[in-house]
Amino acid sequence: MVEFQASVTDLVSEEPRTGLRPLTHSKSGKSLTQSLWLNNNALNDLRDFKHVISQLLEHPQNLAWIDLSFNDLTTIDPILTTFFNLSVLYLHGNSIQRLGEVNKLAVLPRLRSLTLHGNPIEEEKGYKQYVLCTMPRITTFDFSGVTRADRTTAEVWKRMNIKPKKIRIKQDTH
Repeated sequence: MVEFQASVTDLVSEEPRTGLRPLTHSKSGKSLTQSLWLNNNALNDLRDFKHVISQLLEHPQNLAWIDLSFNDLTTIDPILTTFFNLSVLYLHGNSIQRLGEVNKLAVLPRLRSLTLHGNPIEEEKGYKQYVLCTMPRITTFDFSGVTRADRTTAEVWKRMNIKPKKIRIKQDTH
C-alpha cells in the first residue's frame, strides 16, 4: 500500500502504492479500505500506529487485514489486539524472538489467518503446535490450511508440554 518506510509516522506523508483496485475515499479524504499493506519496509516498531491509522483511514476499527510481513519487528505490538475485526494478520519475515508473543493475539475474536514463518520463533520446538493451541480459531497458518489432524497433534503436544496453571485456594484460618 505504501512505499518503503522506516517508521509508521512516515506513512502520513506518502501516497499509497497503486493496487488492482483504486482506493476509495470518504468526503474527508480518508481511505475507506479494510486492508493495510505495510509489508517490505523497515518498521521495527508500531509506535504511533493507532494515531497514524486514524489519520489515514475513515474507519480504522473496520480493519480486517494487516500485512506487516518483511519488516524488522521483534515483538507483536499490543496495538494489533485493538483491531477486533482483524481476520488476516501477516507477520512473516520479521524478527520476532519469543514464542510467547503469540499469546497477545488470542484476544482477537475474528482472526482466522496468521503467518509467522521466517521469524526466529519458527525454530522453537513445538512452534506450530504452540500457535494452534494458543489460537484455536485459526483456520490458516503460515499459508496452509489447519487440518483436524493438526488440531489433534497440537492438543497432544499441549498435554505433554504445557503444565496447567495451578489455582491456589486461600484457606481461611479463622
